[in-house]
Amino acid sequence: MDPGISYCGLACDTCLIHLATLETDISKKAEMRVSIAEQLSKIYGTTPKPEIITDCDGCKVNDGRLFTGCADCEIRKCAISKDLINCAFCNDFACEKLEKHYTFDPNSRDRLEEIRMNISATRK
Repeated sequence: MDPGISYCGLACDTCLIHLATLETDISKKAEMRVSIAEQLSKIYGTTPKPEIITDCDGCKVNDGRLFTGCADCEIRKCAISKDLINCAFCNDFACEKLEKHYTFDPNSRDRLEEIRMNISATRK
């Protein structure tokens, strides 16, 4: 499955957790998980252990593997409840939840704003 762009605008093809999921070399996957845990620690001020970095097929999967952080994500829950393709399609764009997310991943804003521009262009 190609997860593409997540609800929040994260690009799954550049997501380190997703890339580790795709890795077939077990020792390299383990190294990637250690690195991801270190990066999450710096970004979010937490101390995750590499063991919690589970495989993830993208936040839009129904019956696939989902990273714990994605499973508990308020943005994901909101988008699913509104039956959105992603947050670019939301009437409340960009909400407080997204603004907080953008402090960690500003590229997500750019992706979603580009999608919104394309939506507007096709409606004209």
